[in-house]
Parts: sequence; structure tokens; C-alpha cells
Amino acid sequence: MTRMPLTRRNLIVAGTSALATGVSGLRLPAVAKSVEPTQSMRGGSNNYRPGAPIVEKIGGGGFWMTGTVRRAGDGAPLEGQRIQIWAHTTEGHERDPQSHGATLTNAKGEFRLEMPQIVPAFGQPHGHLAYDSGDFETVFLRPVMSSASDTRLEAHFVLTTA
Repeated sequence: MTRMPLTRRNLIVAGTSALATGVSGLRLPAVAKSVEPTQSMRGGSNNYRPGAPIVEKIGGGGFWMTGTVRRAGDGAPLEGQRIQIWAHTTEGHERDPQSHGATLTNAKGEFRLEMPQIVPAFGQPHGHLAYDSGDFETVFLRPVMSSASDTRLEAHFVLTTA
């Protein structure tokens, strides 16, 4: 049997190998985790307007609302899902009809809708989004922007069957 000399380098290599084996899961079988559904956020449904029309753009644009829609459990992207978006913007208050619009997800479960710049309401620049197509449970989100000068806001939905 060949003995490896006890050096700092050999200890580091052996320790790293042992750690990598444990971290990589070679000792235990891989277990898939279920993707948990998104919970509605407090205040997300404020000024919601059922049936807001699907639009190409809200107002003059300049700000992008983007995100994804996936299925709970396996995380598969959901195509053709309706996402309604509204906010307090440079062109209107979040309760105004012209500040509301909806869009559909693409084959990758992605959505994007251009709208006017979001401005602070009640001290916070924030948007409102709703999944309200009916195939899954309705979810309302109210993401807050990190800065009023941001020109995009992202939100992600994981939906569970109704």
C-alpha cells in the first residue's frame, strides 16, 4: 500500500474531495423539491378591476412590468395565462381605468407589459399584479420597487389549481 505524505496540500485536497462528495449528493439519492404556490400579498387587490382588457401597452409606456408564471409542484411554465397589471403612474392613479391592463404569458410562461413610469403612492413606488384567469387560484401581488427611479419591476407567480 502506498502512503501519501501528510502535507497541508494533501489535507486540503482530501478535505475538498470529501466535502464535494457530501455536497454533490453522491452518498444520498437526489430528492426533487416541490415548487410551492405563491401566496397573495396584503394590499395586492387594492383597486382591482375584474375584466381589465388585454392591451399591447398601458398609456405612453417607458416602464416595464415583467415576470413568469409557473405551476405549483413541478414548476412547469404556464402559457396563455392572463396577468392583470395596474399602478399609480405619471399618467394616472391606480384606481383609474386607464392605469389598468392585462397581458398573456408566452410559451415560456413569461409576461411583459409596458406602462407609464410608476410613482410613489402612500410613500412607496409599487405595482399591482393579479393572476385572474380562473384555471388556478387567484393571486394578487404588490411588489415594491427599490427606488422610484427604477424603470422596471419584476414579479413571479407559482399557481395551484382552484
